[in-house]
Amino acid sequence: MAGKLQFSLVSPERELFSGEVDQVDAPGSEGDFGVLPGHAPFMTALREGQLRLYRSGQVTTFEVRGGFADVTPAGLTVLAESAVEV
Repeated sequence: MAGKLQFSLVSPERELFSGEVDQVDAPGSEGDFGVLPGHAPFMTALREGQLRLYRSGQVTTFEVRGGFADVTPAGLTVLAESAVEV
């Protein structure tokens, strides 16, 4: 896999993460989904669950409650109603 995915996780209180990652797995309203660099654009609502970001062989997990995920050619932005690092 070539390249990195630009990822931002934002809650109403603050930006929790912004940077390049290898992959993000998120709890979509219609099921869990994963995003890799070069993913096709889409937007979806999120449900309560765990969002995992993978970078440099490490996994960081956040508990999210609602919000939206927007995948564009520039990367992935998650606007969560609530998000806390686990």
